[in-house]
Amino acid sequence: MQDNATEVTAAGIARMAGVGRAAVSNWRRRHADFPRPVGGTETSPSFALAEVESWLRAQGKLAEVPLRERVWQQLSGHPDGPVTALIHAGCVLLLIHDRPPVWLELSAGSDERLAEMLPGALREVFTPRFGPESATNTPQTVNTPGAAPASAADTPFAVNAGHSTPPPSPRPAVHPPTGPELLPSAPLLRGAAELAAELGARQTFEFLLGRHLDANPRQYTLTPADLAGLMADLAGPARTVLDPACGTGALLRAAATRPDQKLYAQDSAPELAALTTLRLALHTWSTVRGATGDTLRADAHPQLRADAVLCHPPFNERNWGHDELAYDPRWEYGFPARTESELAWVQHALARLKDGGAGVLLMPPAAASRRSGRRIRADLLRRGALRAVIALPVGAAPPYNIPLHLWVLRRPERAPAQPEVLLVDVGQFAGEGRGGPDWRAVREAVLDAWHAFGRPGRFTERPGLARALPVIELLDDDVDLAPARHLPPPTAADGAEQLTAVRELLGETLRLTADLTPPRADAAHPARWPLTTIGELARGGALMLRTGGNGGHARVPVLTDHDVLSGTDPSGTLPESDEEAVLTEPGDVVVPVLGGGSVARVIGTGTAGAALGRNLVLLRPDPAALDPWFLAGFLRGTANNRQASSYASTATRLDVRRLQLPRLPLDEQRRYGERFRTLDEFERALRHAGRLGEQVVRGMYDGLTDGTVAPD
Repeated sequence: MQDNATEVTAAGIARMAGVGRAAVSNWRRRHADFPRPVGGTETSPSFALAEVESWLRAQGKLAEVPLRERVWQQLSGHPDGPVTALIHAGCVLLLIHDRPPVWLELSAGSDERLAEMLPGALREVFTPRFGPESATNTPQTVNTPGAAPASAADTPFAVNAGHSTPPPSPRPAVHPPTGPELLPSAPLLRGAAELAAELGARQTFEFLLGRHLDANPRQYTLTPADLAGLMADLAGPARTVLDPACGTGALLRAAATRPDQKLYAQDSAPELAALTTLRLALHTWSTVRGATGDTLRADAHPQLRADAVLCHPPFNERNWGHDELAYDPRWEYGFPARTESELAWVQHALARLKDGGAGVLLMPPAAASRRSGRRIRADLLRRGALRAVIALPVGAAPPYNIPLHLWVLRRPERAPAQPEVLLVDVGQFAGEGRGGPDWRAVREAVLDAWHAFGRPGRFTERPGLARALPVIELLDDDVDLAPARHLPPPTAADGAEQLTAVRELLGETLRLTADLTPPRADAAHPARWPLTTIGELARGGALMLRTGGNGGHARVPVLTDHDVLSGTDPSGTLPESDEEAVLTEPGDVVVPVLGGGSVARVIGTGTAGAALGRNLVLLRPDPAALDPWFLAGFLRGTANNRQASSYASTATRLDVRRLQLPRLPLDEQRRYGERFRTLDEFERALRHAGRLGEQVVRGMYDGLTDGTVAPD
């Protein structure tokens, strides 16, 4: 059933028809019968989805709106907003997941009957899944004097600074919507159910939530899946797990599931708390207790003693409750200063752990060294509550330009006789591009050090990587826990040997670069070839054109636009979803569409199989019609890129379909292709030599300044 009230933007129309937004603007100007705007603004109008779909089909520009796109447009154009629509859809998807026959019976009638009967059915699902307090249509308050939570990571950035009125008491994150609330959502709910029959209820919710997060990237701070998995592994298996700043639920989803598990979540943003609670319920059969409220001021779980606490708290908050919470019993290790909100979260986590329970928090690096927090850090060390500080590579999580830390906590059962703390620095595994760190290397290094630290016996130092330090050595005036300050550098012998090896490799690379230097360029008259475009070649079947995806399987390496520009290996990740990722094959040509650079990369056997990242276009030529090196070489022409680029916004965008190629026989293409291939090899050798040269220069500076290299 089509919803006549659903509106769609020009960008949505472009996605439906598989064209650019410029094409939609052209249709509006050229076709008098194009649907009139029904909402939005003059600069960003919206249109009735039903009218747009009808017009596109009448013009032969659309055979049928894909079901995924139809449901997404119903959700994004919902009269009460996409978040309300997503929560309503999540409630129904949970009903379909838990009790599919009930949904089939309810959906057989009219929309009015569906809206009237649905709240009662949802109550029957919510009670066993979320607790009896969630089964009321009116959110209930929970009186929790002297308790704890505030905002979350994976939360909207906006902070109500200066807020002096008491925050609302915590309440259940989800409750059954009323019939009048659900009635406008009826077409969406039927569409979501239809999509669930195709994809599954959990996958449908992940798709819709992923699209919503992707459409609003500046509103949310997300915890990357690889980091969430590492934090869950450090905490270990647990029956009860708490995330007091749950955001979109990445950390609780990463926790290893078990039959008797209970998950506790809280977030100050009501919409995120509701979405995460529904997401967790669809992800696992564990009991889920989600709550909305300011965690540090109004703890929804004050009596909880969890096996594990995982948390990505908000950083650098001044309005965390310093004045109201001066005598709170959670400040067992000292009252945090106004500028030390992160240490308030650390103590909240310890207060919610049972004796021996583990906590893992993502922390800004300043929390390890700010003087205002040194007394609390000292007490955490003395009593054995802080077990490890792990310095992550740059790019591990937002803010991506800062090397964040992980703090591993343990609720002390008794004071250790000779406490030690593990310091780890895996900054060396930072990726070269925006794709992020080498997570496999990070994971192996951190977990190997952590497990070795937990075994009886003396921990073996790993120079430059990991060290177990007696607490007494850290209890000075600063109590600086930054791992880089205390880790020994690699041994002098190893450093000299490594520097010699790099220097030899640099010499070999420079000799190869000299051999690959192109011969002298002979002058020739400008060629007058007949030209064609990539768009024409795609329509004629000479090549296939694909664009990078917004999601895919989490373990597939992703080729990012930065990888293509810098000539490095795939380094990125895509948000986990059930969308089919575009996988590269040998002979594909990949082109970045942002930045104004003239770059095209031919995929070799070493890169084949990687998923195509965002802002990339893949061209798969028919080998009987096009040589891939010929294709890539001519796409790199400066004049070619200029005529195919748009300069209307702050970022230059390349329209790949407008790029031009000369019409040449295949044998002639291969002649040009071979020359382009040798140029590419020369370019890669230059880049490699540059990186090796930087290593030699840095190693020489370090060796001369630390005395391991003689000046003569």
